[in-house]
Amino acid sequence: MNILFFLSPKQDLMYVYDDFTLRQTLEKWENNRYASIPVLNRKGEYVGTLTEGDILWGLKQQHGLDIEAAEDVPISSFAHKRDYKAVTVTTSMDQLIEAAMNQNFVPVVDDRGIFIGIVRRQAIIRYCYDKARAEAKKGQSAPDACPKGSLAAGG
Repeated sequence: MNILFFLSPKQDLMYVYDDFTLRQTLEKWENNRYASIPVLNRKGEYVGTLTEGDILWGLKQQHGLDIEAAEDVPISSFAHKRDYKAVTVTTSMDQLIEAAMNQNFVPVVDDRGIFIGIVRRQAIIRYCYDKARAEAKKGQSAPDACPKGSLAAGG
């Protein structure tokens, strides 16, 4: 199984650039219900992950901030509680699953470090679930459907 099977491409995702202001970020984020989003630089490289919590803590630290003042606040000034580790298309499925256990999504970069998309944890879980159901119909037990290493073997 190849990591690209699970990839949600960059053009289908919401992300922000690290030179966006807080206002630009909030306006872009407003119509989406994501708890975290990728942050890219203008070269297209993945530089981190921004969460709703990062925004809230940043607002707390910049006491008295209003929406007009948000035009002058660079999003890069907000600390990130943690950044999601990016993987490449050559990352093993075991490493992908390991990353997905600790992150809502796994950023994917090409060999130049350019962001190309994400793998959602949901996509991996759905694959394992579908595989478990198919194997259960064949008479195999569902718990063995997605054991460690089975995806890497082409499962």
